[in-house]
Amino acid sequence: MRYEGNIFRPPSEAYSLILQVTIGCSHNKCTFCSMYKDKKFRIRNINEVLEDIENARMQYKEVRRIFLADGDALVLKTENLLKILDSIKKLFPECRRVGIYASPQDILRKSPEELKLLFEQGLGIAYLGVESGSGEILETIKKGVSPKEMIEAGRKINESGIELSMTLISGLGGKERWKEHAVKSGEIISKIDPRYVGLLTLMIESGTELYHDIKEGRFQLLSPEEILLETEEMIKNIQGVTECIFRSNHASNYLSLKGTLPDDKERLLAEIESAKRNTGMLKDERFRML
Repeated sequence: MRYEGNIFRPPSEAYSLILQVTIGCSHNKCTFCSMYKDKKFRIRNINEVLEDIENARMQYKEVRRIFLADGDALVLKTENLLKILDSIKKLFPECRRVGIYASPQDILRKSPEELKLLFEQGLGIAYLGVESGSGEILETIKKGVSPKEMIEAGRKINESGIELSMTLISGLGGKERWKEHAVKSGEIISKIDPRYVGLLTLMIESGTELYHDIKEGRFQLLSPEEILLETEEMIKNIQGVTECIFRSNHASNYLSLKGTLPDDKERLLAEIESAKRNTGMLKDERFRML
């Protein structure tokens, strides 16, 4: 396989074959993210990608999952994505799922018919970085879309048949907007009704705009105890989802939570309440990582 630069993938793709179809991220403006800042975005030549798939077939006896990287592989023309999926289907008949990072902008650019075609050709899951349900926070972090557009994008994925995994980030509103972040994030989860929600906790990387905002006093980080209160408020505001697998057990999180909403809502809230009474349950800052 030919890779350029650092390669990132969702935690649930830990055992997947990573196929790099784009280099970097076409948006690449989010103030909290440093993942692709060292890369100039471009789309890889389709023939090179198809060659990589053929080479991977010769190297690996069995591949159950494949992930299309980098930051927003859905930016590819649907025609080329279908060629990639067709090659995967032919060369890796044992592959059970193909996943992809999908920016809201890229989802909105695709028609419902295009997304349906991608699903039928084998695209099984799309990872959407929602980050927050607050319009003010989305604007501050330079996400490039409004909550309304984010909801439209999430629902388009749901309607296509592709499973949707949403990511939100605890602490992204800082001390000033923690409650707004919690309430609006719970509401946007409710309105989109995804299959999966992954809740990470904000970690600061040097060189990002947010890092400089903290250094200059424009942004105040939440304490672990305040993160608990925010998570509690967020979960309380998740209403009407059908069967949403909720995970807050990433290496960045202070408290590991996992359950299925709405069935496990009260249990999750009870676990947070226990951690509020016994902060020894919280992960030490030294052991948090991305």
